[in-house]
Amino acid sequence: MSSFRRLSVLAITAAAATVISSTGAAQADAQSLRGRGTVDVRLIGINDLHGNLEPPTGSSGRVILPDGTTVDAGGAAFNATHIKNLQKEVKNSVIVGQGDLIGGSPLVSALFHDEPTIEVLNKVGMDATAAGNHEFDEGYKELLRMQRGGCHPVDGCQFRDTYEGAKFPILGANVTHAKSGLPALPPFWVEIRDGIPIGFIGMPLKDVPILVDPNGIKELKFGDEVKAANKYANLLDAIGVKSIVLLVHQGDQVTSTGGGPNACNVAPENPGSYIATNVSPKIDAVFSGHSHQHYNCVVKDPAGNPRPFIEGLAFGRELSVVDLKIDRRTRDVVRGETKADNKIVTRTVAPDPVIQSVIDLAKTKSGPIANRPIGSIGADIVRAAAASGDSPLGNLIADSQLEATKANGAVVALMNPGGVRADLTYAPKGTEGPGVVTYDEAFSVQPFSNILQTVTLTGAQIKNALEQQFVVGKTTILQPSSGFTYSWSLSAPIGSKISGITLNGTPVDPNANYRVTINSFLQGGGDGFAEFTKGTEITGGGIDLDGFAAYLATHPGQLPPATGRITQLP
Repeated sequence: MSSFRRLSVLAITAAAATVISSTGAAQADAQSLRGRGTVDVRLIGINDLHGNLEPPTGSSGRVILPDGTTVDAGGAAFNATHIKNLQKEVKNSVIVGQGDLIGGSPLVSALFHDEPTIEVLNKVGMDATAAGNHEFDEGYKELLRMQRGGCHPVDGCQFRDTYEGAKFPILGANVTHAKSGLPALPPFWVEIRDGIPIGFIGMPLKDVPILVDPNGIKELKFGDEVKAANKYANLLDAIGVKSIVLLVHQGDQVTSTGGGPNACNVAPENPGSYIATNVSPKIDAVFSGHSHQHYNCVVKDPAGNPRPFIEGLAFGRELSVVDLKIDRRTRDVVRGETKADNKIVTRTVAPDPVIQSVIDLAKTKSGPIANRPIGSIGADIVRAAAASGDSPLGNLIADSQLEATKANGAVVALMNPGGVRADLTYAPKGTEGPGVVTYDEAFSVQPFSNILQTVTLTGAQIKNALEQQFVVGKTTILQPSSGFTYSWSLSAPIGSKISGITLNGTPVDPNANYRVTINSFLQGGGDGFAEFTKGTEITGGGIDLDGFAAYLATHPGQLPPATGRITQLP
């Protein structure tokens, strides 16, 4: 048994022992308090923070209100103050997370492998969080280090002299070791409030293997969310924990952006809604994440009982607050008394000084790298795509990747849209001047440090890969480099949507070989593009961000590339 497996098994064993011990004490307390009414407990949830310690900028730092006006929101120091204020209003509270608290982060956190974000969450008092897909960005072993501490095996400790690790459990009820079936992360956690045990089951979405580099999680298996939630709800119930909450990193796309933070504008066929309505009636509330949307719904469980299903806006702009009233006699939630609310993290409160000091240190240490100019643009270059899927910023990144790998024979580059994380804005974010692009800004666009890889694919394999952009319930449009064009049909069946593939005006020959540049995430089959794993003659390139920075340096005053590389047909 490997040292990492031993550590994970010991961790889950210790967690279970703690739960059982705590529950026994809670049962004794509850027995003595029978007939004494209810206990009020406030749950404060945060999801998809993505290491945004500083207030996020642009549209990523605003909340749209029902009347169409906006409020500037987010920032870890403001977040901490809002949490404290919410805690003051009730005697008992628990702070929870729904995943992606780290990963895909701005440079101020990512430069130090998100250790500053974990430190901030420790100081805020996070009690437990679900793992999201981004917690696995650097692989399972790195996630274990984030949990238990220790310096990075390559970069060492750069933020502090030591790294203590997360003081809260990172939960993964549906994550097991592929060979043994043993839990790879603690599946649940129990907090005691006023003598009442409250169980928290946490997990990422089952699709993690197509969302992160498969090489970092090859020893893991990610199971069905509903089955895992029900398994551990039954276990918690059996040991006397009757109040149970699900923290799941899976959520819904909204059907309308109107309605504000507390509208319930999601469709029932969405994956988050499916989970929320189908998990065990023993689960009293469902906190969700992943979609970066906000909604506040009441759904019916399989027994017909109401329970909240809630998600707050990403990047720390909102806190999801669920107030439970728990019966002391049954130790279970009184469902009809539950209240839920998405609270906006406004910047009108005083920033928490302890949290701000951590952020200031991270800014100071990252400053020399973050503030270095690397190029310039002549206008905003945005990641938002046209109906066809064509994105100006996605196209620009693909162009940079092609240029960076021409020496490897590349004739086309394809970029996944999920790897484009922020816009390039002409207005300055600091003192750099209009149009100047700093390393920090480029890093915000491409934070994952994927390796560029050039592979040989036939024209037929390229078409197959493009067909894999479309699966039931999901569309992921790849961004092509200049000179590569194709069309896709909205009405054609899945598997037959792609036509008119050309390279520099010449139709792509299904039997000819082409050198195609993709990042290591796609080459490993990420986002469901299994066809890319069939590429041969793999030639490694540099880091994607380095290629992007070099392109900006050699193309001063860069304007948004014209769209039209992808055509949508009826």
